Amino acid sequence: MFGVTVVTFILTNLVPADPVQAALGEQAAADPSIVAKFRADNGLDQPLVVQYFTYLNNVLHGNFGVSTQTRMPVADELASAVPATIELALAAIVFSTLIGIGLGLWAALKQRTIIDQIIRVVSLIGLSWPTFWLALVVYYVFFFVLGIFPGSGRLDPVSIAPPQVTGLYTVDALIAGQWGTFWDAVYHLVLPASVLALYTIGLLTRFARSAVLEVLDLDYVKAATAKGLPRRTVVFGYVLRGALVPIITVLGLAFGALLSGTVLVEKVYSWHGLGEYSFAAATKLDLPAIMGVGLIVGFVYIGLNFLVDVLYGVIDPRVRVA
Repeated sequence: MFGVTVVTFILTNLVPADPVQAALGEQAAADPSIVAKFRADNGLDQPLVVQYFTYLNNVLHGNFGVSTQTRMPVADELASAVPATIELALAAIVFSTLIGIGLGLWAALKQRTIIDQIIRVVSLIGLSWPTFWLALVVYYVFFFVLGIFPGSGRLDPVSIAPPQVTGLYTVDALIAGQWGTFWDAVYHLVLPASVLALYTIGLLTRFARSAVLEVLDLDYVKAATAKGLPRRTVVFGYVLRGALVPIITVLGLAFGALLSGTVLVEKVYSWHGLGEYSFAAATKLDLPAIMGVGLIVGFVYIGLNFLVDVLYGVIDPRVRVA
């Protein structure tokens, strides 16, 4: 995480544009006294080394700075945006995991059959479609043309958000017992989560197929089959469990990619999450907000990699620590 703060700070300060002009506007930036006061108030008149250690000290105390555009604490804005993206990414990863691993397992068990060929083609299509293009097409077809699903937002305008506990509307609605709000939140999740899940489904399908095919040829699987164990026991107790270690690695990376790569999908569906927040920060050159997003994404990737390492020992007894 220390390395993430260093890289984020350096890259942000290498931006060729002037953050002072972006924050103040052209007219205000033309006044040297206003510019000098802004730099002094935000510590921009200090050497970069001093600026970095000031920033690091603030981050360690939970202070991510103040947005130069909204004049609101970045930590408060991230606390509002991150749960929305987590809810969207969780829905997408659960959906893609169930479908992707299921299709990959089915394709491996039906190797060199028409079913295997169809699944491989479908997974290739999922990997090939650009997410931003698919988001626009799905939005147009299912909202404008068919009117089946809502087009934007996390809830209907007439709905009231549940009392905040986790920031995830579906979870908070269940905690509060608001079933109408829960189903409304699920209804709004369907389109953006499906768009995000399609690429991950294609990735997991192809990866799961390869992993399962490797395990099918191992001696312990052949021995389990020779013992006369039921087919379902062999597939789910031996084959799938043996193939889960590489699959979980891909899942961890895919979930991190979903959290950090939802920019265009959130923009299309007005999701008001981390992706849309980072897009607005980048276009307005809001440096404190950009650095805050970078730290959050870095923390997520580090946490996910740690979780994946722990799960290795849960799934595979050979890598457990005594």
